[in-house]
Amino acid sequence: MAAMKKLEQYRVKCTLTFGDIYGQIIIWLGVIFISLAAAVALMGANRPLYGFATVALILVLSLPFLLFAFVTTLLNHVEVTAVEPETSQAMATTATVSSQQSLQAS
Repeated sequence: MAAMKKLEQYRVKCTLTFGDIYGQIIIWLGVIFISLAAAVALMGANRPLYGFATVALILVLSLPFLLFAFVTTLLNHVEVTAVEPETSQAMATTATVSSQQSLQAS
């Protein structure tokens, strides 16, 4: 119960928007298209196995970097702020009222 009281003193808010990761998505799509172009070029040169290997290698090497970029961007947009005791009680009352209203609406 004491741990719950400590958690009520803080508010966690995520401020991530699509615009924050838009550049990362565009760059990764560019990497994918370049790897596909290289694969098509290698397949056209009677080397289909090298073409598939090129795509697989680029995907396997780029996915961890993409995941790292997304996770660090997300963590940079998580805000933890302290809430004053009277504000946290008002928020808890508001949350209870809104949940009751949503239950009544359904």
